Amino acid sequence: MKLDFIAPDKLFLDKSNMRHGKKPPDVSDLMPTIRKRGILQPLVVRPAPDDDRFGIVAGRRRWTADSLARTEGIDHGPLPCAILDDSDDADAIEASLIENIARLDPDEVTRWATFVRLVKEGRTPEDIAATFGLPDLAVRRVLALGNLLPRIRDLYARQEIDAASIRHLTLASKRQQQDWLQLANDPQCCAPTGRDLKAWLLGGQVIPASHALFDIAESGLATVADLFGEDRYFPDPMVFWEEQNAAVEAHRAAYLAVGWAEVMIMPPGEFFSQWEYEKTSKRKGGRVYIDVRSNGEVSFHEGYVSRREHARAERQQPGGEAKPARPEVTSALGTYIDLHRHAAVRAVMTGHPHVALRLMVAHVIAGSPLWSVRLEPQSTRDLGVCESVETCAGEAAFDRHRRAVLDLLGFNSEEATVTGGDGDPFGRQGDRLTAIFLRLLDVPDTAVLDVVAVVMGETLAMGSPPIDALGLTLGMDMADWWQADPALFDLIRDKEVLGAMVAEVAGPTIASANAGETGKVLKKIVTDHLAGADGRTKVERWVPGWMRFPPAAYTKRGGVGSVTAHARVAFVLAERDRPEPDPAAPAPAIDPGMDETPEPPAPVAVAPEALAA
Repeated sequence: MKLDFIAPDKLFLDKSNMRHGKKPPDVSDLMPTIRKRGILQPLVVRPAPDDDRFGIVAGRRRWTADSLARTEGIDHGPLPCAILDDSDDADAIEASLIENIARLDPDEVTRWATFVRLVKEGRTPEDIAATFGLPDLAVRRVLALGNLLPRIRDLYARQEIDAASIRHLTLASKRQQQDWLQLANDPQCCAPTGRDLKAWLLGGQVIPASHALFDIAESGLATVADLFGEDRYFPDPMVFWEEQNAAVEAHRAAYLAVGWAEVMIMPPGEFFSQWEYEKTSKRKGGRVYIDVRSNGEVSFHEGYVSRREHARAERQQPGGEAKPARPEVTSALGTYIDLHRHAAVRAVMTGHPHVALRLMVAHVIAGSPLWSVRLEPQSTRDLGVCESVETCAGEAAFDRHRRAVLDLLGFNSEEATVTGGDGDPFGRQGDRLTAIFLRLLDVPDTAVLDVVAVVMGETLAMGSPPIDALGLTLGMDMADWWQADPALFDLIRDKEVLGAMVAEVAGPTIASANAGETGKVLKKIVTDHLAGADGRTKVERWVPGWMRFPPAAYTKRGGVGSVTAHARVAFVLAERDRPEPDPAAPAPAIDPGMDETPEPPAPVAVAPEALAA
């Protein structure tokens, strides 16, 4: 390698450059220095085989920035270059990748393509690892991307698949990869990603091979491994559990054989919580508890009895039951202490509303005997409706916020909800309430408000007037969060409603011409317009009247829950805006035959600014 200055017009981007063929890079961070001082660090180049020009192997961003500066009239003359031997392609590829890894981390697919080119040039994975200062396993994992279908690699390079999903797809056979691509390409389907993808590949239950108590090789059970990780998994959970349960029984028999009086296997759904037990020796009646988890993990807890049994044993004396110790304070004195502490704390708390807010949020999450907070179950018996809601944009966005809050509070991000507790402030749940409160004291107000938003969302009653009031206040447009799906039209059976929908999407002329058609034909007209199929004009962002903010009915028959809820909002607003009565005016006469409670007004549209007034 030698150093020289080369005229800019004799330089071009060499095909060995890892950024060759990609869009021009962002060089805004380099432009101030290039304009003032030019290129300081030499470009790495190699001679072209057929003329006196030189291909840039490393330094495209500096070269691009210098070219832009020259278009602005700033010319620093020939550029400093380090010239490679013109015969070594592998050196050129390595030079490009080393520089780009050091400056801007390339994606794994780009690294894979470059590593493969180096392997074809004669480099071994160990050579590549030594050159770039990477572990051998890291290089082999990148090379393992070659086991994926090219279409999947392209999706990953375009960031249409996240890193977690690409790792799980390395578990898949070619057939499974093709099946997954069919789901990803079908607009009517939702391809699984993340942890759902792993469960889809492994038959619904993810069981690592490391959790097996038996010898996997002797059992002959098949396992699969993702090419990025070091763990393996059992693709057939049923066969795994046959072997695992037999191994658990063998361990139980071994414990009994060495003198343990009792060995308890925890029933399904129950777990060994160490705080509920006291450590006790085998000689004093301690048991062995075997805790079997749904993911195949098994743990053994030797020498424990329940707290109640331990307390009973402590009271037992050779001469009979010992007299319990007299407490330091009487019940009445304890009440006196608690009442005064309670009065003082809540008085001081009125001057610290930010602390009170955090305590209130902790009560909502963990529960208390004085708080009754229930989760919105979002339940339905219709599987089509369930699938539609689970895959909708709103549910996905809320789940992302919920997971962020679970992480903030130190909970397991796989928990179904943030909210939920048994309401016992003096037991284990009280410890949880206190821990949440103390955790919230350490986070800023913005983070606390994020928690409030998720907790409120989990406890917001479905179909209630506050839903309508919120949608209007926030200026909701359901077209941003929903699009028509088969589940909706499967549930609509009213021809009058379908006729009104046809008029909405196709116009009154087509609706009138098809008034006598069957419901199936009317649905076909609506769905064709929404999809722009069968020569029909495509209708964008259509939302049925029931789901809009404010909602509207298609008939005068009533029975639309969202419209009824909106009527309640309109009634509350009318009551709020009613002028105060004149104290001097005589009271109006009341007809004894009429109900004194006014009926809610007929549904009317309420503007968001009216709610904000």
